[in-house]
Amino acid sequence: MDESEDMPKDFIELKSEELSVDEVSELVISPYCGAVSLFVGTTRSNFEGKKVVHLEYEAYTSMAETEIKKICRDVRQKWPSVKHIAVYHRLGVVPVTEASVIIAVSSPHRAESLEAVMYCINTLKASVPIWKKEIYEDEYSWKENKECFWANSEK
Repeated sequence: MDESEDMPKDFIELKSEELSVDEVSELVISPYCGAVSLFVGTTRSNFEGKKVVHLEYEAYTSMAETEIKKICRDVRQKWPSVKHIAVYHRLGVVPVTEASVIIAVSSPHRAESLEAVMYCINTLKASVPIWKKEIYEDEYSWKENKECFWANSEK
């Protein structure tokens, strides 16, 4: 395979079905890359002493996809050697231990892919219109990302 046949690609998906780490990581593997870095955000069973039953995510889908595309463009400017990027986010109900978000990045060397994955998750939480509701045994709470720029601008 000629490297020109393995052009850099971005894989972006917001979906209500269960996310697969294997599926997402497979998307970014390249014979020209020695590193695939992953971030997997999962639902935990507790928050500040309350038992979490599950999470629920909602999104302004078209805007969220546009913002994730911007993140991918930024990654490629900051780390030109990055080959493929995958950002998958689950919508709807996400039970405890299941993945809410999976980000995968491939690059020739580990430093770029690790830095790019961290940038992706931090920027996603700060700028992408996806909202999380934590459902507890007897109540619920909409959670604000402390990184979210529009939420913090009003304080």
